Amino acid sequence: MSRRVFLQSFTALLGGFAFPALLQSKPELNQWKTLQISPVAGFQYHHGETLWPQLATRQTVTLIREPSNRFDQRAVRIDWQGEKLGDIPAKDNAAVSQLLDRGETMSALIVGLKKSNNPWERIEVEVRWQL
Repeated sequence: MSRRVFLQSFTALLGGFAFPALLQSKPELNQWKTLQISPVAGFQYHHGETLWPQLATRQTVTLIREPSNRFDQRAVRIDWQGEKLGDIPAKDNAAVSQLLDRGETMSALIVGLKKSNNPWERIEVEVRWQL
């Protein structure tokens, strides 16, 4: 399915409210669109606490597909400089995993850092898709 057909289907599904201008114009090369902003799941179980002092907003993180993950077949790992910070939450990873499986170019940035006792509030990442 082409990106244009996907976006037209997506817009139709939402009743025509989703980005009509995007469908009418041709995207420029290397144009990035935000797909979602998500917390980092499992931050407390990986290297997050150790790396916390080095993390900053606008730093890039790497999205790595983990189809053999025993907890979630759609798992998408989030790495920072080769160290695992956590994962895209299972409730948010369907589109990201499908796009990665199709070979689409994806990137992610740290967009939020918050000192909190709740690990779900510590880091937010913006997942972007190259059109």
